[in-house]
Amino acid sequence: MGALYMGNKPLLKVDSKVSIVMEQMLRLLHQCGMPLGDVDFVNCDGSIMNRLLLEGDPRMTLFTGSSRVAEKLAVDLKGRVKLEDAGFDWKILGPDVQENWNSANLVPKLKALAERRKLEDLTVGPVLTVTTEHMLAHVKRILEIPGAKLLFGGEPLENHSIPEIYGAMKPTAIFVPLDEILKDTNFDVVTTEIFGPFQILTNYSKNQLHMVLDACERMHAHLTAAVVSNDITFLQDVLGRSVNGTTYAGIRARTTGAPQNHWFGPAGDPRGAGIGTPEAIKLVWSCHREIIYDVGPVPDEWTLPACT
Repeated sequence: MGALYMGNKPLLKVDSKVSIVMEQMLRLLHQCGMPLGDVDFVNCDGSIMNRLLLEGDPRMTLFTGSSRVAEKLAVDLKGRVKLEDAGFDWKILGPDVQENWNSANLVPKLKALAERRKLEDLTVGPVLTVTTEHMLAHVKRILEIPGAKLLFGGEPLENHSIPEIYGAMKPTAIFVPLDEILKDTNFDVVTTEIFGPFQILTNYSKNQLHMVLDACERMHAHLTAAVVSNDITFLQDVLGRSVNGTTYAGIRARTTGAPQNHWFGPAGDPRGAGIGTPEAIKLVWSCHREIIYDVGPVPDEWTLPACT
C-alpha cells in the first residue's frame, strides 16, 4: 500500500504458502475501487523471482524475509533494496519487575497463559514458515546445552489435520544459562529466530547487565525489542546501549498489541526499511528530489560579467 500511496506501480510477490490470501486481498482492493492495472501480482518460487528482479531492474525493492536472502538481494540489486528482515526479538525485565524471576513465579504464570491457547479457537495454530520437525530438532539441539531445561511445551500439537509442510507445536519455552548463551558454540543456535510459539528464557543479576547487552549487540538483525520496567534510570541505560529499530519500553512493553500505531523496522543498517508510518513509506517508496527554478526575467541592463 505504501508503494501505491507514493505513486509507484508495484510488483508483488509473497511466500507461496500465503499467496491465496494475498490474491483475495487484491480482489478486495479491486472491489473497493483500486484500478486493475495498479498492482502486478506474481506467483513463483524464489529463484524465478530473483531472475525477474535482475532482468526487470526495479528502482526499489522492499524485502521481508530471511537475512540470507536479504544479503543476496543487496548484492544482486546493487543496493537498490530496503530490508525489513528477520530478527531475534529480545525482552529484558528490569529490576523493578524482579531481579530473579524464579522467585516471582514467572514461569508458572507464563505456562498457565500458554496452556490457555488451543486449536479450537485458533489461539494456537499452524506456523507457516517452520515445520514441526524443524522446531523439534531445534528444541533437541538447545536442550543439549549444559544447564538448559524445558520449562513447558516442546511437543507437537495433537488431534489436528495441519499438513506436514507447516509447523504444529505447543507453545514452548526453554531456559538456558546466560554464560552458556554467550559461548561462541551456542550463541547462534540460541538466538536463531523461530517464527512461531517458541522462546528462550534466562536470568541475570545486576552486575551481569553488561553481559545481556553484549548478547543483544551481537545479534545480526536489530528489529524489535522490549525493556519491561518503569525504572527510568534502568530504561535510559538499556535504551542508550541498544540499537533495535522498534523498541517497546515501560512496565507493560507490549510487543504485540502496542498502544499506538508506530514505525516498524530494523536499525543499525542503512538498508533498513520501515513500515507502518508516513515517514516509513516515504523512506522506502520515494526519494528526495530538488528542482531549482531560475527563469528570470533578465534585466534589460544585464551585461556579461567579467570572468571570476
